[in-house]
Amino acid sequence: MPEYADVIVDISMEKLDRTFQYRIPEHLRDTLAEGMQVIVPFGGGNRTLKGFVTQVTDVCEFDPARIREISGIAERGVCLEGQMISLAAWIRRIYGSTMNQALKTVLPVRRKIREKTRRRLVRTVSLEEAKEYLELFERKHQTARFRLLAALMDQEEIDYRLVSEQLHLTAQTVNKLEEMGILRVETDTVFRNPVKRTKEGAAPVALNEEQQAAVRGILERAKAGDLTPSLIHGVTGSGKTEVYMELIASVLKEGKEAIMLIPEIALTFQTALRFYQRFGEQVTIVNSRLSEGERYDQMERARKGQVRIVIGPRSALFTPFGNLGIIIIDEEHEGSYKSETVPRYHARETALRRAQMCGAFVVLGSATPSVESYARALEGEYRLYRLEKRALEKPLPETEIIDLREELKAGCRSALSRRLRELMEDRLKKGQQTMLFLNRRGYAGFVSCRACGHVIKCPHCDVSMSLHTGGRMVCHYCGYEERAGKMCPSCGSSYIGAFRAGTQQVAELVRREFPGARVLRMDLDTTKNKDGHEKILEAFAEGRADILVGTQMIVKGHDFPNVTLVGVLAADLSLYGGDYRASERTFQLLTQAAGRAGRGREPGIAVIQTYSPDHYSIETAAAQDYGAFFEKEIAYRRLMEYPPAAEMMAIYLSGTEQEALEEGAMILRQVISGENQEAHVRVIGPADARIARVNDRYRKVIYLKCRDRDRLTELMERLEPALREAKELKALTVQFDRNPMNGY
Repeated sequence: MPEYADVIVDISMEKLDRTFQYRIPEHLRDTLAEGMQVIVPFGGGNRTLKGFVTQVTDVCEFDPARIREISGIAERGVCLEGQMISLAAWIRRIYGSTMNQALKTVLPVRRKIREKTRRRLVRTVSLEEAKEYLELFERKHQTARFRLLAALMDQEEIDYRLVSEQLHLTAQTVNKLEEMGILRVETDTVFRNPVKRTKEGAAPVALNEEQQAAVRGILERAKAGDLTPSLIHGVTGSGKTEVYMELIASVLKEGKEAIMLIPEIALTFQTALRFYQRFGEQVTIVNSRLSEGERYDQMERARKGQVRIVIGPRSALFTPFGNLGIIIIDEEHEGSYKSETVPRYHARETALRRAQMCGAFVVLGSATPSVESYARALEGEYRLYRLEKRALEKPLPETEIIDLREELKAGCRSALSRRLRELMEDRLKKGQQTMLFLNRRGYAGFVSCRACGHVIKCPHCDVSMSLHTGGRMVCHYCGYEERAGKMCPSCGSSYIGAFRAGTQQVAELVRREFPGARVLRMDLDTTKNKDGHEKILEAFAEGRADILVGTQMIVKGHDFPNVTLVGVLAADLSLYGGDYRASERTFQLLTQAAGRAGRGREPGIAVIQTYSPDHYSIETAAAQDYGAFFEKEIAYRRLMEYPPAAEMMAIYLSGTEQEALEEGAMILRQVISGENQEAHVRVIGPADARIARVNDRYRKVIYLKCRDRDRLTELMERLEPALREAKELKALTVQFDRNPMNGY
């Protein structure tokens, strides 16, 4: 039974780097838990403070004789802050960070932000009394006081800025009238609102039968107390957002709040606009493009109940709502829901945990659900709702696959195939818009043959090899490497090498090919500024451009009615990303890209250019057949023991000395093997990381696989003492990554 508790005694969020240890009294050992609010002695004398328990443990980190005892559990027991601290404790345990790292994720350190305030002058005397004072000031020739009081005679309160800007009076005049009891100065905090004002009060869109069935099913289960997560699998354009808004409207009627997670900053503009038009001032957004002051204000507005719907990427999950009713995760398959910094939490799993703690329900939505979520839905862990028709019965776009090997044989070496160029000319003549998507996601310099499409793969892991400096091809899962050849081992062609492309080159090519076309480019370089995404999307939506060239950020959830052609320029760039999720990502991106076409009155066409036209992810994406894709992909995952067939953990190690890192990595492997005698965990590595050295730090990775999630968690907890005690490991940086989604 745990005897000690680590406690944060100051929840001002300025001192989260420090916890204090206390002894748990005998009568509280069965009831005290992480996240509870307690009363503890602190400092000298009889001073007591309220604090929050971050961890209960058997380990005493100080001299036991100096440890003081917890006085008791506070009346509130577990409050909002306590829930969030309990959530941080869960993140620490599942994802392998320190408690302080988890706390700073869940309760971000509040930097001192200068609050925006508005001051106003309020008359505190009646009109009759004010007239008497006015006559007094006039007799005594007190002109400044006379002018100020005269302004307050017309209206009971005025903005303080009028005093200096229009009346040209000093603060001394205001202070004197305040001393006389004629007026008082009131100060209000003015919160910044990042949502641009637009027309609100839009009427709800009439839902079709499928949408109504999904809304009805989810709400009936929630009303009955069944909080099993829901997965909405809806084809592109099926109206998932309308379903979300109906669910949120129902939650608001019950006096509760809603969090809506979206994967990319680029989505915020259109999503926030639609929600603001429906729900007005109850909506706000949170994302990394906001200033410190804006982010601070949105959290305070949520905490004070001034907004009830927050829209944003994964960090919005930690909005301090006290009566949370629903968490919606749109495009739930997106990799950006997984944090790339410690703690490497996944927003989907963390949302499920937060909802469980506060009695909210979780709704996931996607046209291309993650293999993990769909598998859970088929196994009954999630409830599955299907939207198989586009809203207003619009047809799905026609999809054509262009074999780039045939283009090469015909002498076409351009990034634009002959068919795609022909269709683009047709759209320009008709005044319709085109989106060109350069599929760079997951790109890792894979080596392929342009003549036959053959890709060099690892013989041990069935993922593509990645080209490194010095002509080395390396597998990022097991470390196998070989020299890059100059001839294709399949057909003998010399057209073999790393696949490379860029949006800037494509945009320049399009301008040369179509001199009269108005071309916009959207990628990381063109969206660096705060409103970069919004300006480009707004310009394209308003028809100020004919062709939009971009990376994956242009194909996520955007709705442009005049787009009738989508061209995918290089499907293979994500298909061979040196990653076991490469086929899934390719299917998702191609399906999402094709779904941007034909969302208005005119039907759409999607053109997919590839060197691998027979690959199942490309064939099923062209057919918009998720079921067929899932069956092939899950068979591959089971065969190779990749998630969701097994749980996976990556352990990242880095250090400044290469030999010390290699020695430490082997010692850690031995420690894992010693702890793994009965855990049935498969250990792979250590191997060099994808980039073996960054900023003069060498990097290694060890992979663990196990069919039992809990066993990996237990193994990770047992490794932590070794990381603190083994001198070869103490000098290294060691990080855990549960079910990794991005390379290291």
